[in-house]
Amino acid sequence: MSATAEVTSSELLSVVASRELAARRTVFAGIGLPTLAASLAHLTVAPGLEIVYESGVCGAHPSHLPETIADAVLITGAEAVLPMPTLFGSVLQGGHIDVGFLGAAQIDRFGSLNSSVIGEWSAPKVRLPGSGGALEVMASAREVFVVMRRHDPRSFTEQLDFCTSPAPDRALAEGIRPLGAGVTRVITELGILARERVGEELRLTAVHPGVTADQVRAATGWDLQVAVDLATIEPPAPAELRLLREDVDPDRVYLR
Repeated sequence: MSATAEVTSSELLSVVASRELAARRTVFAGIGLPTLAASLAHLTVAPGLEIVYESGVCGAHPSHLPETIADAVLITGAEAVLPMPTLFGSVLQGGHIDVGFLGAAQIDRFGSLNSSVIGEWSAPKVRLPGSGGALEVMASAREVFVVMRRHDPRSFTEQLDFCTSPAPDRALAEGIRPLGAGVTRVITELGILARERVGEELRLTAVHPGVTADQVRAATGWDLQVAVDLATIEPPAPAELRLLREDVDPDRVYLR
């Protein structure tokens, strides 16, 4: 059995996402997989990483993983706790966030996200949580990473059912100039999609062991570009898994 097959989906996505945070300084992280990834990166590839939460907590040093963005465990020992106008108006819109972590139900080829509804707005099949701070993160973080648990044509779609967080490409077409590059990395159970700058489509740059480019293209709802130098992702190392399981989330708050 390969190392990839021995780990859970949450562990695989968290480890791979954590590696992408190497050399980053600040990350705007949500609860769940982004918290796992950022916490693991802090112990491995990015020891100086500062984690910022939507509740206004900056530089958190929690004794254990928070269960919500307003969990009291985030406050104790934090570098600062800021009011919302300061967090969004000065920190985020001021260009001080290197990476914003977002999730979504749907994503398109340029990285626009839907986290609002599946189906028609007036009569949706599923109503989702909505934007929260995602719109501001998309517009203002230097780049955005997205972790997607599902990689299929319904989630990676040619046309979003609703655009909650427009990529800079879409915003520019409507006369709005965001600060950041938008989505630059998408991490899934099949591989990594990436782009470097506004105007580029997401393309497949790496796959997990045993996954082919044709499999990923078949699971994607648009004609996915594939990098010439397609890489194979290193499976989670024993040391990474030990840190994740024993140090980051020993109580299995998010690991499953």
